[in-house]
Amino acid sequence: MEQVAPLKASFMVTSMVGFLISVVYISKFSVTWAFTFALVFILMFAASMISMVRASPDEQLYARPKSKNHEGSF
Repeated sequence: MEQVAPLKASFMVTSMVGFLISVVYISKFSVTWAFTFALVFILMFAASMISMVRASPDEQLYARPKSKNHEGSF
């Protein structure tokens, strides 16, 4: 089984908003560009759905190691 990276929710939101903008707004200027952008955003949405179904949520919940360069900050 291949490993699937967990993607952030903002990735899915970006794909949905980008699809709507490309279909509604960009199609007024160029149908070819609108189709191309819509295709890219559909692929992004599909990747986020695959990530949602198959990725392990534990990877997002792991504590991040503190970097040595930013000591004293959050």
